[in-house]
Amino acid sequence: MTLSIVILAAGKGTRMNSQLPKVLQPLAGKPILQYVLDTTHSLHPNNISIVAGYKSEILRELIKDKNISWRIQDTQLGTGHAVIQAIPDLNSDKTLILYGDVPLIKKADLQSLIRKSDTGLAVMTYIKNDANGYGRILREDNNIQGIIEDKDCSEEQKKIKEINTGILAADTKYLKQWLNRLTNENAQKEYYLTDIVKFAVEDNITVLSHEVKEEISMLGVNSKSELAYIERGLQLNKAEELMEKGVTVLDPNRIDIRGHLKCGQDVTIDIGCIFEGNVNLGNNVHVKPYSFIKNSDIDENSTIEAFSHIDSSKVGSSCRVGPYARLRPGTVLESEVHIGNYVEIKNSLVDQGTKINHLSYIGDSEIGKNVNIGAGTITCNYDGVDKHKTIIEDDVFVGSNTQIVAPLKVGKGATIGAGSTITKDVPKNDLTLSRAKQKTISGWAKPVKK
Repeated sequence: MTLSIVILAAGKGTRMNSQLPKVLQPLAGKPILQYVLDTTHSLHPNNISIVAGYKSEILRELIKDKNISWRIQDTQLGTGHAVIQAIPDLNSDKTLILYGDVPLIKKADLQSLIRKSDTGLAVMTYIKNDANGYGRILREDNNIQGIIEDKDCSEEQKKIKEINTGILAADTKYLKQWLNRLTNENAQKEYYLTDIVKFAVEDNITVLSHEVKEEISMLGVNSKSELAYIERGLQLNKAEELMEKGVTVLDPNRIDIRGHLKCGQDVTIDIGCIFEGNVNLGNNVHVKPYSFIKNSDIDENSTIEAFSHIDSSKVGSSCRVGPYARLRPGTVLESEVHIGNYVEIKNSLVDQGTKINHLSYIGDSEIGKNVNIGAGTITCNYDGVDKHKTIIEDDVFVGSNTQIVAPLKVGKGATIGAGSTITKDVPKNDLTLSRAKQKTISGWAKPVKK
């Protein structure tokens, strides 16, 4: 069996009040349309067609996929008219119609729908207590006889709770015939794709249905409030998946995973944490409240304290980071490292057992084992044009409020006195300091406001 897939993505999304097309609005870190495409690819279709309209050039620029055929619906004349634009691409045994603004449709539901279309046509439905605004499934002796849009419903038909999701699968040869029979004789003067159900019945084709059980999987996104609702539902599902695998999520309603989060055993995630890109948390890692971790690995037994920001970094085992710490791209912490409050590290290696506990900046540096960096220490790595490297070897003690002007090396076991500005290499095991002479001026009178 070969499969063609058509994704309808021509809508402007007026209710979004955005210059960005509706299907490109971000959901958990990636465009709505990308979720549909990811699910589509998992079905291994022979070809994929996207019917675009509003700002189609932006869609084609951002959705770079060589396997997609793009078709343009210049005038919005209904879903049937949109699918007609893709007819030249329909060369497979079956065709599946999807919507670019329905991001959470499940692969298993689509597979069931495709199987049921062996009769010629299958539609995806949902039982909704408040069906206002949705097309209703019309049945007779439990057999589907048609679909009627909400605006065309009689008062009796408005009581029907089984709704049309818009998603359907059909035998391609029948679908092409039915599309050619569509008219716009309805209240909206549009070409309704749903009319093909009526044509199938007229052609003695049995129309089957697949009922989805989770409402969120069939919901479309038409406004920012709907986007937020689906975002929260998606995040809750992700949290549930983590908890099923043994992760302690202290509040499933207050976690955001905008990518892929892999966790070991006995991981605890506190409230308000955000994970972006690919994040790996090892066994017994604790992430405290309101921390942000992006494209990073945190090894076992490490703790990320509250309000910490970690981006494209590697944290070794048994480390403590934060609170209020920032690890910028290229940072590598080996095991048992302590990074404290208001410490920023960029593109640096910090070796085992080193402590940088307070108010410091380390950039473009190699810090050895068991080094103590005092409060207020700055590696001055940038001269206005180029970045330069600082090397601090094992067992060094750096006193508070020290500026280390790169490039230079601090030898093993050296001590730097507090308040120093270091501009030359520091020999190992010795004390080095650089301070202005302290003076006291007797009889000094403080200025007084007049």
